[in-house]
Amino acid sequence: MNMASRFSLKKILRSGSDTQGTNVNTLIQSGSSDIVHQKPAPQVPADMSALKAMGNSLTHTLSSACEWLMKQQKPDGHWVGSVGSNASMEAEWCLALWFLGLEDHPLRPRLGKALLEMQRPDGSWGTYYGAGSGDINATVEAYAALRSLGYAEDDPTVSKAAAWIISKGGLKNVRVFTRYWLALIGEWPWEKTPNLPPEIIWFPNNFVFSIYNFAQWARATMMPLAILSARRPSRPLRPQDRLDALFPGGRENFDYELPTKEGRDVIADFFRMADKGLHWLQTSFLKRAPSREAAIKDVLEWIIWHQDADGGWGGIQPPWVYGLMALHGEGYQFHHPVMAKALDALNDPGWRHDKGDASWIQATNSPVWDTMLSLMALHDANAEERFTPEMDKALDWLLSRQVRVKGDWSVKLPNTEPGGWAFEYANDRYPDTDDTAVALIALASCRNRPEWKAKGVEEAIGRGVRWLVAMQSSCGGWGAFDKDNNKGILAKIPFCDFGEALDPPSVDVTAHVLEAFGLLGLPHDLPCIQRGLAYIRKEQDPTGPWFGRWGVNYLYGTGAVLPALAALGEDMTQPYISKACDWLINSQQENGGWGESCASYMEVESIGRGTTTPSQTAWALMGLIAANRPQDYDAIAKGCRYLIDLQEEDGSWNEKEFTGTGFPGYGVGQTIKLDDPAISKRLMQGAELSRAFMLRYDLYRQLFPIIALSRASRLIKIGN
Repeated sequence: MNMASRFSLKKILRSGSDTQGTNVNTLIQSGSSDIVHQKPAPQVPADMSALKAMGNSLTHTLSSACEWLMKQQKPDGHWVGSVGSNASMEAEWCLALWFLGLEDHPLRPRLGKALLEMQRPDGSWGTYYGAGSGDINATVEAYAALRSLGYAEDDPTVSKAAAWIISKGGLKNVRVFTRYWLALIGEWPWEKTPNLPPEIIWFPNNFVFSIYNFAQWARATMMPLAILSARRPSRPLRPQDRLDALFPGGRENFDYELPTKEGRDVIADFFRMADKGLHWLQTSFLKRAPSREAAIKDVLEWIIWHQDADGGWGGIQPPWVYGLMALHGEGYQFHHPVMAKALDALNDPGWRHDKGDASWIQATNSPVWDTMLSLMALHDANAEERFTPEMDKALDWLLSRQVRVKGDWSVKLPNTEPGGWAFEYANDRYPDTDDTAVALIALASCRNRPEWKAKGVEEAIGRGVRWLVAMQSSCGGWGAFDKDNNKGILAKIPFCDFGEALDPPSVDVTAHVLEAFGLLGLPHDLPCIQRGLAYIRKEQDPTGPWFGRWGVNYLYGTGAVLPALAALGEDMTQPYISKACDWLINSQQENGGWGESCASYMEVESIGRGTTTPSQTAWALMGLIAANRPQDYDAIAKGCRYLIDLQEEDGSWNEKEFTGTGFPGYGVGQTIKLDDPAISKRLMQGAELSRAFMLRYDLYRQLFPIIALSRASRLIKIGN
């Protein structure tokens, strides 16, 4: 590269502008993915005796853990664990098959069996394992699904659910999505659901209400819902299966209006009035206007263009299930290639999990994420020589998954070349910055091997770095799927009461990006790095930790930030870092582990507290080890001992708790103040997280303990 090109690249990276056509590799130094462990020797006496005493136990634990992990590898080299969520997934698929006229589909009774297994003793269904209370939305949807399957009103399972629903205020309190489902089966008037006119497809990209200002998951869901909202279709349940028990005062006396939120403002009131106006236009004019058919045609084309290779949409359940119903309503037959592929995906083991006579359909699948984390874990455990062929196969698989086509992100970045990774098997329209960052961390460990240079690993890293630099938001942080996806006014639209419709930057994603940049050796003084660091410091909670947007919760955020700071070569003795470490130490529980409940997204007293888990203990250890404070060595040893003692004979760890976050239900997609006494009424959720979406990633219980214990083992060696 000549001097002019080198100068041009530095100028582009330092300005943070678009990176089309540049070669970032000259700025990616010969970094090491071990940098996080190579801290200077402490300047004060350090007692590592407790850590050193478990050296042999650590070695044995790691060896058996890696053996277990290798047994889970798929023949083509990747890993994937199941993704658990809540009963709405099974209930909605059961109702969708009814709506499609496939009431005899063999999957429906299996979904019903899954619902029965998931019901709580009080008759409700919850949103996460260990929730203190059931969720009104999941319970109503599960109740409706069982009724559609022919479960009688006086069936003990069904009657118990109905009694619970009535005791919690009944249907008045259900979210927008649940209202749509009730409308689709003839139990709710369409005119009392938020209106989504298909004409929104025509909004210009620079207009605040453009679909590209909504989060990826909201945008992909809005498009099929816009068609359903315009057509207002329904397939009523059989007369004997209708939900009369949920209307104890009679349907004619029921108030179908959206409940009024506490603390609403004039903008929210305006949108509610505008929604009523849209319904009037829909009834009196729009449904007969020529422009309506043109808008629906454009929405259909958008949906079809966005279908994933595996038949789904957006790598998640909502656009997939709504997409099928929208296309069906527009006359697409089941043998049409788009419909056939979408329906066949229900038989794909990447989406479906069968156990006995029950089946679960996952909300998403995580093969790319699980594979890169597996590679990270095995590298941290120094397992390359032991499992070289298997790891090489996994790296091949990972390289092949780099997205080389443009997706929705390119609407705001038309001149940026593709280079990210997606989370799922097939989701090329929506690569995300988090997967891309962790992919770069995984690839950093092999970039200096000659055989991998020949495979183009440097070119893949360069593309990934350039894409990430371009995706940085103006505040210095990184969102998951889009740049500057933070227009708060959108959260006030009635449709958006379901949870989150925005994808603003988050600390955990930003930390992973910065960790990747540090391990790849990007210069510390690059503006993109300095702006990212400033964002992280600004977002620190006054008590020390960082909020976890995509994992539960402050343990996840803090466990992501501290290794990133170490990878960048930050002075880990700075007061703000010590404050974070002190918070971790104070959150450690008597058994040596760490745990944080999903309830922490609504309850201040649950922050940093909850049943101890292997994954959350590992996150805390990863943070403390990165900081490498001598005064924390005993706490690190206790945490390691907790993991060692908890390991099963087969080398695995068990974890039922949900430690993954889909969204916390705040509406704005980012951390908020929880000290407002009216917050539950304002958000319409408590610790049960009715507007949130929580996840359980099965391999978290294995991957993060391997990473944490491996780094503890290396810390002992450095100490020696």
